[in-house]
Amino acid sequence: MQLSDLKNLKIAVVGAGYGGAAAAKALSLLGARVDVYEQASRVREVGAGIGLRPATMNRFREWGIFDAIADVTSPSDYFEILTATGDPIMKETWPADGEQVHTHLIHRGDFIDALMGVLPEGMVHLGHKLESVEDKGEGAVLTFAGGATTEADLVVGADGIKSVVRHHLFSQKPPAFSGEHAYRTVISTDAAHGMVVDDNLRMYIGRGTKVYLLPLRHRGQVSFDITALNPDGTWAPQVTREDLLKTVEGFDERLVAITRDLDMDTVNIRAVYDIDPVDTWHTDSVVLVGDAAHSMLHHQGQGANSAIEDGGALADALKQAASLKEALALYQATRKPVTDELQRISRQGWTEEEISDVFPGQKPAAAGQE
Repeated sequence: MQLSDLKNLKIAVVGAGYGGAAAAKALSLLGARVDVYEQASRVREVGAGIGLRPATMNRFREWGIFDAIADVTSPSDYFEILTATGDPIMKETWPADGEQVHTHLIHRGDFIDALMGVLPEGMVHLGHKLESVEDKGEGAVLTFAGGATTEADLVVGADGIKSVVRHHLFSQKPPAFSGEHAYRTVISTDAAHGMVVDDNLRMYIGRGTKVYLLPLRHRGQVSFDITALNPDGTWAPQVTREDLLKTVEGFDERLVAITRDLDMDTVNIRAVYDIDPVDTWHTDSVVLVGDAAHSMLHHQGQGANSAIEDGGALADALKQAASLKEALALYQATRKPVTDELQRISRQGWTEEEISDVFPGQKPAAAGQE
């Protein structure tokens, strides 16, 4: 699209999470008028740590915000997968993207704070719970709780796994339960029983349980995550310390000790859900990004990275295509094959024998470049 067309474009982003904030930043750099509508009264992320891949960090460099993100991260050289008792299974460097070779480990809260901090003042409108979206062909109308409405040339649905935008226009299929729970918390490095020795991610696997240690040494902390089989699909289930200890029976005694010492009030407990692939991500004036388009299980660690790459790819498509309609088609053609594959891989089983088949999402030859 021509620069003059982009500057006249009015864009409404629904949701101020990773995908919404990244899309807002990328689209605002095109010169478009961007407004972000978030249902919460304040933007916050709970839980633990994530890894921002080299390709993601290069997007931040492109947008001029690399330092703002990197300043609150620990750069990691590699990831390692081990048995429950610590025997090595796989150790690999992160897939490089140009000269960027590190995956940057970051606390979810620090990440969303950094993203919010690089958006222009007044762009994010809190307390706007979306009730409906109407596609007018040449634009769309959003209606919020309380009756407020807004019109935009382009609506970007970045409203997560329970997306109202997706439900109204693209798919009414509910999120799918994985048969797993995720238990996530952040503890001090001193409480990690000597298991944090560098800035590299380690995953211990055995008997249907995966334990992740993601160092946040710039904070003096480590993200401690347990993913375990559980048939209870309640969104926020009730789980006791004894339940957690059963999931790590037979694991390295230090991991058992960490689990035993946890302050249960700090543990974020969630049933793990994703969504089935959505056939179409866009109309002529509405498009999905991030979890709204392709929520995936966390086994590949690609949810946030994929959402950010969506924002970059959407901005790229608007610059490259001749019209808004063509840009949205180009965006979907670019991103959907990648995320479909990541969703598929992330759903596969994880036994020690399957690691080499399941983990190609990390590798440049497969979908890992995202």
